[in-house]
Amino acid sequence: MKIYVTDQTGKKHELDAIEGWRVMEIIRDHGLPIKAECGGACCCATCHVYVDEAWEDKLYPKSDDEDDMLAEAYDEEDNSRLSCQIIMSEELDGLEVTLAESAKP
Repeated sequence: MKIYVTDQTGKKHELDAIEGWRVMEIIRDHGLPIKAECGGACCCATCHVYVDEAWEDKLYPKSDDEDDMLAEAYDEEDNSRLSCQIIMSEELDGLEVTLAESAKP
């Protein structure tokens, strides 16, 4: 499985993904610039990504906690998600996201 990530400089990366892992973990483990300060507990917005339009409807809806955290991000958009709340699955093979500026360490 693959995830395609555009970093804050516009560089695109193809990452190998593992089913059941949080997208945040995959991005972090590949060494891309993502803070992910709370480690996936949905307690911050430092793993903020923008989901490509083609993939938005394939994700589970945002929880109230995720929505609250994203509301605190200064660069929130309609397609904003916390990458710690996206669990990789076969259905998401090829997922495309862009790292938000607020996720930069």
